[in-house]
Amino acid sequence: MNEMALKYGCNPNQKPSRIYMNDGSQLPIEVLNGKPGYINLLDAFNGWQLVRELKTATGLPSAASFKHVSPAGAAIGKPLSDTEAKIYFVDDLGELSPIACAYARARGADRMSSYGDFVSLSDTCDAITATMLQREVSDGIIAPDYTPEALEILKSKRKGTYNVVKIDPSYKPAPIETKQVFGVTFEQGRNELCINGDLLSNIVTDNKNIPEDKKLDLLISLITLKYTQSNSVCYVKDGQAIGIGAGQQSRIHCTRLAGNKADIWWLRQHPKVMGLKFVDGIRRPDRDNTIDIYISEEHDDVLRDGTWQTLFKEKPEVLTMEEKKAWLAKNFDVALGSDAFFPFGDNIERAYKSGVKYIAEPGGSIRDDHVIMTCNKYDMAMAFTGIRLFHH
Repeated sequence: MNEMALKYGCNPNQKPSRIYMNDGSQLPIEVLNGKPGYINLLDAFNGWQLVRELKTATGLPSAASFKHVSPAGAAIGKPLSDTEAKIYFVDDLGELSPIACAYARARGADRMSSYGDFVSLSDTCDAITATMLQREVSDGIIAPDYTPEALEILKSKRKGTYNVVKIDPSYKPAPIETKQVFGVTFEQGRNELCINGDLLSNIVTDNKNIPEDKKLDLLISLITLKYTQSNSVCYVKDGQAIGIGAGQQSRIHCTRLAGNKADIWWLRQHPKVMGLKFVDGIRRPDRDNTIDIYISEEHDDVLRDGTWQTLFKEKPEVLTMEEKKAWLAKNFDVALGSDAFFPFGDNIERAYKSGVKYIAEPGGSIRDDHVIMTCNKYDMAMAFTGIRLFHH
């Protein structure tokens, strides 16, 4: 198949819409179920590139949860702790495969943003991963293959309309890519930059120690940023992105946005949050939204009389500001990547509040000395990669 008609483009008024191969070759994908749309396939192709690179760089199965052409989460298939399995709501599924662990982490990092995601897997989708997906609100999945059982599970989702896309893992695009904007064709070489440990050799801070597992986290942050709408910043811990700030005009806003998401990820592990007793039958999106509000300063919105009874079996105690600060202080050894240089030390100050200890950024700012000085103040280790990772 050389081309595929789509229902419409980014918006319903943008017709006609299709994808096709300009050189007359076959499309590298096969739609096994559903009818993916324009934005679905943008997410699919970006997500596939991300997980393919993560698998190449780490040797581990990888997954990403994409929304509007940026990842809400990305992770490698490290086993889940009991706490992680509970906060990702997969503790009832028994033993998870590595690829299922990867997706549980990718989806679980920012569940609010992952609502209605497009899933990307580096490895064959198995039945346990499909079962996990079956109960989430999701638009579709792209993977190199599916087990027969997984495919049957996915085909039953969304009344049979769930988008299931199989991609040829051997497909390699042309080295030159083009796009049109306002009738004008843009052309550039594809970003084939190989992200590996060599990029972390130029450590410019007094602290020169970046353990191997933290180097892995920094590589995950950089590969994630390579496929995230710029400006972008990514916080990573223990093999998964825990906060991604995408598409902001100011880098400090990226750092704050991603840091706030990382804080929410950590606060969800607070005993008071894990002990919340929800009413039977609460919808998963309602539960996720309730947790986010409970953690926030707007907690009264879910704790006021007449409301909490619809959400909880018993009224929870408030998670106070003092308790939140004390809990956040326990998060440490977080890795952070930036797709371009930090222009000021304020980014480092904000990152420190979310437990960042290791940083990878291009360097090259006229204020590099101030950024390094701020890192030294907190005994952080920072590598200048020398490469920028803008993506648009």
